[in-house]
Amino acid sequence: MTAPGTRGRAFVYGDNVDTDMLAPGLYMKFGIAEIAKHCLEAIDPDFAKTVRPGDVVVGGENFGMGSSREQAVMALRELGVRTVIAKSFAGLFFRNCVNLGVAPLVCAHAGEIAAGDALDADPLAGTIRNARTGAVYPCEALPAHLLAMLEDGGLMPHLEKKLKRGAA
Repeated sequence: MTAPGTRGRAFVYGDNVDTDMLAPGLYMKFGIAEIAKHCLEAIDPDFAKTVRPGDVVVGGENFGMGSSREQAVMALRELGVRTVIAKSFAGLFFRNCVNLGVAPLVCAHAGEIAAGDALDADPLAGTIRNARTGAVYPCEALPAHLLAMLEDGGLMPHLEKKLKRGAA
């Protein structure tokens, strides 16, 4: 099994980044493409304009707190983010990440990552390598069933794959 790895630039934020910062309520009446244009604008007005596919969002404690809105993860995914690293996650946000094919990596060393660092994140190995410093940070291991869901692109593609195999 190979879980999706990520190589990209770090966009670093602090503690308690909530889902309203990721998917502002003002834009919830629009489609995900419009919501994504406003992702994190309250704390980083240039994020949606500068993030590129493969880039990594790094947070502190309690990343994704607040409402259970899936659009928070969908906005990141729309912008090409496939990995979020944090010291800890709000439970619903963590699960929404997995369900939508974005790897949530819990890393006690997230605070050692600087904005712009080039990172290689490997959910299967449970490591993050910082190309700037050479440091390799361990992450909490993801269970095999969650790695399989990430590999398949999230919950729905994973279930579709299982149904096609006849192993629902």
